[in-house]
Amino acid sequence: MVGWKATFSHKGRRVPETLSLFPSPPYLGRMSIARLDSRALIRVTGPDARPFLHNLLTQDVETLEPGALRFGALLSPPGRLLFDLFLWGEENGVVLDVAAERRDALVQRLSMYRLRSDVEIMPIPDAVFVAWNETPEGFVADPRLPDLGGRRWGDQGETNATEADWQAHRLALGVPDPTADTLLDKTYPIEADFDLLNGIDFHKGCFIGQETTSRMKRRGTIKNRMMAIAFDGPAPERGAEVLNGELRAGEVMTGADGRAIALMRLDRLEGDLSVHGRPVRVEKPSWIPDFQG
Repeated sequence: MVGWKATFSHKGRRVPETLSLFPSPPYLGRMSIARLDSRALIRVTGPDARPFLHNLLTQDVETLEPGALRFGALLSPPGRLLFDLFLWGEENGVVLDVAAERRDALVQRLSMYRLRSDVEIMPIPDAVFVAWNETPEGFVADPRLPDLGGRRWGDQGETNATEADWQAHRLALGVPDPTADTLLDKTYPIEADFDLLNGIDFHKGCFIGQETTSRMKRRGTIKNRMMAIAFDGPAPERGAEVLNGELRAGEVMTGADGRAIALMRLDRLEGDLSVHGRPVRVEKPSWIPDFQG
C-alpha cells in the first residue's frame, strides 16, 4: 500500500483526500497543527451568559474558568443529540466551538431559548486550530482525551497538516466525530460516547434532555455505542449493516481505508462480524473501559 485515500462524510457528502502513509505520515510521530474549516465559533456574552448556557447544555458552565476548555452538547427535550460543541471560558462569557454547517442553526436555537435572559449571541469569524503529538504554547488540552492533543481559536496561525490528517488521527484513536457520525435528533449522546469523553456532567443538575440521559446511565440501559471497526480495503458506505452471522449488529458511519466508526450493539460484538460479506472486527480503544454500557 503506497497511500491512504481517506474519505470522510458530512450529511452524505463524501470528501476524499489522499494522504501519504509512507515513509512518514504527517499525523504520526511529530507535532502537527491543522486548521479545522469544518468548525466555527459563537460568542455568548452578557450578565446571564453562564447561567443561560448552564441550564441548556450537558456541561457545567458555571464553574468554567476563563481560558478553560470543556466538551459538551445541546440535546433535544427527549435527550437526543442536536449539537456537539466545545466551550471556551472567557471573563465575560463563553465562546462555543461548533460544526460550521450547524452554526446558524445553533444561533437560532439559542435565540429561541433566550427569552428574558440578558445575553448576546453572536457568530465570530475566527478559526479553530488543533495540534497533536505535542501541545504547543497557546493550545489547551482537548478535554475528551489527552491523545487528541490540543485546541485553540484565533484569527490566524501556522499549520503543517490538513484537516484530513487530523480526522485520520482522530479515527486512529477510535473517537467519533459527533457531527459526521450521528443522525440529527436520533442518536443519544451516550451512544456517541459523550459520557466516556467528558461530554456530560452528571452532577451539575438540570439541562435539556437530562432526565433521559441520566436514566440511561443510572440504569445501564445502553444497548448501542459507537466504536471503531477494522477491515481490509476501503470503508463501507455510510449506513451499511454490520452483521453478526445473520443478525444485525451495527451500522457503519464514517471512515477511511481500513477503519471506520460504527454504531454497534453491545450484545453482538462477539462472533463473526461482516459488512457485505467482508470480515470486520471491533477495535476497542483503551479509553473504553469495557464493552458494557
